[in-house]
Amino acid sequence: MDNLNTHGPGSLYETFDPQLARGLWKRFEFIYTPKHGSWLNIAEIELNVLQRQCLNLRISSIDPFREEVAAWAESRNNKNAMIDWQFSTADARVKLKRLYPTYNA
Repeated sequence: MDNLNTHGPGSLYETFDPQLARGLWKRFEFIYTPKHGSWLNIAEIELNVLQRQCLNLRISSIDPFREEVAAWAESRNNKNAMIDWQFSTADARVKLKRLYPTYNA
């Protein structure tokens, strides 16, 4: 789950009565994704491919939408489609210099 401000117990308490909200919150284990991570770019690239290859047509209801996305995902997985991520740690240290501490010995 990302770190969006609505992804917390307060949102459940705003939507449901307190007892149900507490029960729902205790039912899940939330693992938040890092705020700064190269995986975000990879996920965004894949979502962009989905949008261009599958969702560029008008879909009138949820069932055909689900079928289209499932067929696209199966096809994409069968092709073993990969993203050639070339942003290295060395590149990150230059581009994201403010995020990496510097130690003077």
